[in-house]
Amino acid sequence: MSKILIKNAVKKYGDNTVIPDLSAEIEDGELFTLLGPSGCGKTTLLRMIAGFNSIEGGDIYFNDTRINDMDPSKRNIGMVFQNYAIFPNLSVRNNVAFGLKNRKIEKEKIKTETDKYLNLMQIMEYAERMPSQLSGGQQQRIALARALVITPDVLLMDEPLSNLDAKLRMEMRTVIRHTQKSVGITTVYVTHDQEEAMAISDRIAVMKDGVIQHIGKPKDIYQRPKNVFVATFIGRTNMVHAKIEGGELVFADGYREHIDALSKAEDQEVLCSIRPEEFVIGKEGGEGIKGTVKEFVYLGLNTHYYIDTDAGETVEIIEESSLEEELKEGQSVVLKVKKEKINVFNQTGDLNLVRSEAYEKQ
Repeated sequence: MSKILIKNAVKKYGDNTVIPDLSAEIEDGELFTLLGPSGCGKTTLLRMIAGFNSIEGGDIYFNDTRINDMDPSKRNIGMVFQNYAIFPNLSVRNNVAFGLKNRKIEKEKIKTETDKYLNLMQIMEYAERMPSQLSGGQQQRIALARALVITPDVLLMDEPLSNLDAKLRMEMRTVIRHTQKSVGITTVYVTHDQEEAMAISDRIAVMKDGVIQHIGKPKDIYQRPKNVFVATFIGRTNMVHAKIEGGELVFADGYREHIDALSKAEDQEVLCSIRPEEFVIGKEGGEGIKGTVKEFVYLGLNTHYYIDTDAGETVEIIEESSLEEELKEGQSVVLKVKKEKINVFNQTGDLNLVRSEAYEKQ
């Protein structure tokens, strides 16, 4: 197994710099996800680790070995691709055994190891079938077994679930997470699906324009994003204007909340990230941000409300559905916030003012 160290990596295509200066450390046995929108550089970085893309600056290490100029075949990596890339003319068993045969392993060991991963991926019953006879999820299990059977130091996965339907994606998330933990292999996983990243990862690197915006555990990234991009990319949130005045957070209509982390902050205009579940709806006449119910959607367990505030902003609020009658369209309300959960950013959106030193050290 390997720890991966990326130091000041640079990737250029001619005069176009795709990754300007990227550093990250991936722990031995960790499932580390590169998450971001299309074109952010996550697959480019994965291909640099694999050796399929050149490196124009910086270094990449597997443990203490610098791999910049090492041939991909010498890096001892397993790869799982978006399109499975399994051999249609080989049976399931021969697909899984392919890498071992290429390494001239003795026949008995090939059978033992192949059987082990056919069983681990729960596809032993299909061992003699051809890939065309199997579903997309089963084919992706073949690809994963083939990548793991060679005992790679690093497993690289590039959007492996994007071709599957929603139900299969949910199933394969569990398979990948369980398998990775069982085998204990260092894994770098690329996806643009935030829910997928949250479900399977030990840590996530959120990328934008070739730059890592935030590395952290899923809970940290969701609860205390480092900047506005991360706050708006991970999950759903409302961006609400406010200001810090005398160490307090002041919203429209003079509604104030004291937040300990802001007690020493300078007076300034700020942006608040308030997730839909972090608002509390009160009746007209109470203290809070004044607004009017624009519309609502009943979804069984929860009801989603869309409120137009008197300050000219529209916010989404999710409340647990109750037996009481829902609020009506056009009804006046006031909104309070769960102050311990909201995030407050400077006016440019690049600094979270409520992130404590404890978060930064994680």
